[in-house]
Amino acid sequence: MSYSVGQVAGFAGVTVRTLHHYDDIGLLAPSERSHAGHRRYSDADLDRLQQILFYRELGFPLDEVAALLDDPDADPRAHLRRQHELLTARIEKLRKMAAAVEQAMEARKMGIDLTPEERFEVFGDKDPEQYAEEAEQRWGGTEAYAESQRRAASYTKEDWKRMQAEVADWGERYDVLMASGEPPTGERAMDMAEEHRQHICSWFYECPYDIHQGLAEMYVADERFKAYYDSMRPGLAEHLREAIVANAARHGA
Repeated sequence: MSYSVGQVAGFAGVTVRTLHHYDDIGLLAPSERSHAGHRRYSDADLDRLQQILFYRELGFPLDEVAALLDDPDADPRAHLRRQHELLTARIEKLRKMAAAVEQAMEARKMGIDLTPEERFEVFGDKDPEQYAEEAEQRWGGTEAYAESQRRAASYTKEDWKRMQAEVADWGERYDVLMASGEPPTGERAMDMAEEHRQHICSWFYECPYDIHQGLAEMYVADERFKAYYDSMRPGLAEHLREAIVANAARHGA
């Protein structure tokens, strides 16, 4: 079985130009050529491309990727183990960064005063003001944003902790729900989506079903939100998006 350069580009989510470049530099030379001279890739070529893309995603330059993959003493299983370790570390870092971004945006814009020690503990070396400004630019002119600001102005630090505890409890229960195999269109999943909407209504602003669906799309499209929800359980952002849509349809939206 062999595949054309266009098929491989589609499989891997890269451009044909990228595959041509990999061929030109000797990083990924297709195993076969058609009678017309067109590139044809084997399953072994696809395995190598997967390894290349793993390392590229982790930030390795092409010359280092080539050196790693062409090492005659390298064990393919060792490559996978190393990539798994690196990816796991990166996921954990992204999870922490996403949580810091969430807290930074909300803490700065909700009038919560943090001590320097608390600021360092929550935000590390990240500047939350960067994301607070972005939030205001994106939603500052909306009624929902204004309502959120009005409500949050009266919140104490204990209120904030209680809200976070509710989110953590919801996330744990959604994790269990997904582990049980509940589909996004299932009754329990839709109930969890409705609880998510009610949480927004209770703490921030009235969130009708059309706005809730818009938020659901953002949870998947914006990498920071996606990382935040997927830190609760891989795939949760996509599952929640579908559950929110199903819940809205259930209520006639």
